[in-house]
Amino acid sequence: MTGPSQTPETHEHGHSKNARPEAAGWKAGSVSDFLDLTEEEASYIELKLTLNDLLETSRNEASLTQQELAKRMKSSQSRVAKTEAGDPAGSIDLLVKALFQTGVSSERLGSVIAELRPEYGQT
Repeated sequence: MTGPSQTPETHEHGHSKNARPEAAGWKAGSVSDFLDLTEEEASYIELKLTLNDLLETSRNEASLTQQELAKRMKSSQSRVAKTEAGDPAGSIDLLVKALFQTGVSSERLGSVIAELRPEYGQT
C-alpha cells in the first residue's frame, strides 16, 4: 500500500508545508525577500556563488590541489579555500583570476554568466 504523493512542498498528509506557519501569521518568501535585496544585489550574489562552484569544479577537473592553485596565483591555500567556500571578502576579480589559472576560457566564463541572466545584453 502506498501513501499520498509527496512533493517537496507538501507534508506526508498532503498539507502545504506553509499552511500552519501562514495560519499563525507567518509569511513564506525567498532569501531575497527576507534580506530585502534588490534584483541587482541578488544577481550579484547568484553570480558569485556560481563562480565559486565553477572554481571548485574547474580546479578538480584540472587535477589541481588548492595549494597548487594558490601557488599559481601567488596566493595562499586558505585564500583559495575561502574563495571556493564563498567567503564574502572574496572578490569577483579574484574568482576570475583563479578560474583563468585553472584553464577556464573566457568563452566558458562568458557562457556561465550568460546562462545566469540570459536577458542581459538583449535589446
